[in-house]
Amino acid sequence: MHDHRLQPLLHDLVSTVLAPTTALSGADGQIRPAGVQGLFHADARVLSEARLLVDGREAEPIGHAVPGPGVSRFVSLARWLGDRSPDPTVRIDRVRRITPGAMDEEITLASTAADPVACTVTLALSCDLAPIEVVKSGGAAEPLPPVVAGGTPAWHSGGTRVTVRSDAEVSGAGLRWDVTVAPGERVTLRWGASVEDPEAVVAAPAGPREWSRPEIEADDARLVRLTRQSLDDLESLRLTETGAPGDTFLGAGVPWFLTLFGRDSIWAARMLLPLGTGLAAGTLRALARRQGDKVDPHSGEAPGKIMHELRRHEFAVEGNGLRLPSAYYGTIDATPLWIALLHDAWRWGLPEAEVAALLPTLEAALGWLAEHGDADGDGFLEYIDTSGRGLANQGWKDSGDAVRFRDGARAEPPIALVEVQGYAYEAAMAGAALLEAYGRPGAERWRDHAAGLAERFRARFWVDGGYPALALDRDKRPVDALTSNIGHLLGTGILTRDEELRIAQVLKDPAMSGAFGLRTMSSSDAGFSPLSYHCGSVWTHDTAIVISGLARSGHGDLAADLARGLLSAAETFGYRLPELHAGDDRALMGQAVPYPAACRPQAWSAAAAVAIVHALVGLYPDVPEGRAALRPLPGAPLGALAVRGLRVAGEPVEVTVDGSGKAQVTGLPAGVSLAG
Repeated sequence: MHDHRLQPLLHDLVSTVLAPTTALSGADGQIRPAGVQGLFHADARVLSEARLLVDGREAEPIGHAVPGPGVSRFVSLARWLGDRSPDPTVRIDRVRRITPGAMDEEITLASTAADPVACTVTLALSCDLAPIEVVKSGGAAEPLPPVVAGGTPAWHSGGTRVTVRSDAEVSGAGLRWDVTVAPGERVTLRWGASVEDPEAVVAAPAGPREWSRPEIEADDARLVRLTRQSLDDLESLRLTETGAPGDTFLGAGVPWFLTLFGRDSIWAARMLLPLGTGLAAGTLRALARRQGDKVDPHSGEAPGKIMHELRRHEFAVEGNGLRLPSAYYGTIDATPLWIALLHDAWRWGLPEAEVAALLPTLEAALGWLAEHGDADGDGFLEYIDTSGRGLANQGWKDSGDAVRFRDGARAEPPIALVEVQGYAYEAAMAGAALLEAYGRPGAERWRDHAAGLAERFRARFWVDGGYPALALDRDKRPVDALTSNIGHLLGTGILTRDEELRIAQVLKDPAMSGAFGLRTMSSSDAGFSPLSYHCGSVWTHDTAIVISGLARSGHGDLAADLARGLLSAAETFGYRLPELHAGDDRALMGQAVPYPAACRPQAWSAAAAVAIVHALVGLYPDVPEGRAALRPLPGAPLGALAVRGLRVAGEPVEVTVDGSGKAQVTGLPAGVSLAG
């Protein structure tokens, strides 16, 4: 029988994160030598087991919580100890704290038994230093033998060293405590592990977070809870590149993608612009430093191109032929999205000097749009992996089967994705605005480029049914599946108002919006499956992007309905929205169904909460022009809302929307006035 390794499931694990360090355990707190459980640092597993036993038995779990960034609490019972009564009398609280490069635990045994309780507590530890891509492939490495130094176990391989600290007796690779708990007393045991990893390419930022933490009052309490949890998660995902500690970005997601990702980090920073421009600035600069300057088919690099992902070494996933170099450029959308982020940050008040310093990167990125991004000269951005070892699909839907016709057949590359043409239009117009504002040449060239792209798009992409195709394939045939991608066009400027209305009407159909959020593919298409990664599931960030576009283009009813869907899903997932969930109909189970391998927390999923809040309040500043617009969703569809602590040009701003939808803004910085 063929041995087919499967990617480990994630949906029922508890993540405790303070980047670049993550613990993944069962809901009982146990880290077992199975699947993706373990303590990870950067892109390696530094402990593969941390299993707590009391008298050789596992305690019975009764609850857990994630009260803040880098902290989890697990509660369990040792019912075989203490009094023989219906009420448990011996309780164990396990508090896990992650700091960058370390995990510490306090294990507290509390007894209400009539007599003293004596027991032996042991902690089994092991370390395999497995690379993250091996774990993702369903594999593992052999446990390393421990070296007992200074009375505690340690492991090392290459430049990485893992050291255990404790107040326990060392027993082989594990720890042992002999404990007696008096009636009404508590005994706390302590241990921890530290990692030295000089080869990691990402590190923790030294300073405070780069965005505000707004105060939110809302009639819909789910919005408050979702935003609170999301802001905790975003804080836990902050990273810098080793050697460049001044520029913070968000790691894409736990556990596979806790590093710099062009598309993911850009979208997350863009969604967080209402809370300040600091994260956008760090993300822009980190990616600008690695902008492509040569043609390299193996890495996908090209002059002006923005990178896709950064690793310490080649990222090789066993079984599918994927072998990505440490700095990989296989993305068609990161470059126009980088331009759009720079433009949006400028309008939210990114200081002029910081914008000016990035204009050479902007000009090179614009050059990529017209030259290397359009390999066959047909006027559209398209991709093809010529190496045979990179990503076959290079948009945000990057799985191998993501680009399908309505009958389920797969499209053949080169592929020109629909949303990427919208991004390219927006980038060309944004680039023109920046060049003109800073007195640099080329603005008219890029406005003409955008106008030509819109004309070509209108002629080639629209299909029977009244919506744009998902893509054009290698033969320039429209890939006619109905997908969420078309919603990304809203607000980019490439559509007329009538075309925006037609897209909103198509997306409103229950085949697209009948789940807890927007389905990635219509349930009427042959390729649809509610548990397909990109052909029927619901992605949090994808729905949030479409909500933002609907709000900007004046289609507030559908924006509100999709927001309600995500808020209902958030209830299911303890307000930590995952990367994606199943696209089942809302009526099927009355709650969202997990996608079992979804990352959680994940940067653009957490940032989606801010995008929803922003769409509801509708504050759109243009600091360089000295004006701001206030366009909340009509009629306050989720009830009254007050948000204190938004940031425009670094100044705190408050927006309130009453129950009728009437909005007010206070605190706009000097020189910025509210447009009529």
